Amino acid sequence: QARLVESGGGLVQPGGSLRLSCEASGFGFSAYPMSWYRQAPGKERELVASISQSGGNTHTAGSVMGRFTISRDNAKNTLYLHMSSLKPEDTAVYYCKRHNVELWGQGTLVTVSS
Repeated sequence: QARLVESGGGLVQPGGSLRLSCEASGFGFSAYPMSWYRQAPGKERELVASISQSGGNTHTAGSVMGRFTISRDNAKNTLYLHMSSLKPEDTAVYYCKRHNVELWGQGTLVTVSS
């Protein structure tokens, strides 16, 4: 059964860093483009960053550009989101998504607060 499991969320102070992971299982991970989305309380889910199958092409939303980096390790079937210079407005549940044949993880909560 195809599955995505996010991890790495937690409480971090403003200006801090976190690395989120999304472990894929049950399907050929390297064949799919992947993305990170986030949903803040009371807001719609929004795209954070996307990456091609090989990892050679990426797209990052303007609100996080220069602070967040998406990457993947196809040998480990894992997607990453490296987040730095975190701001309170980055507080959200972060989800990974498989494209083409849509599949979502359960999400991991990131809280940025002093």
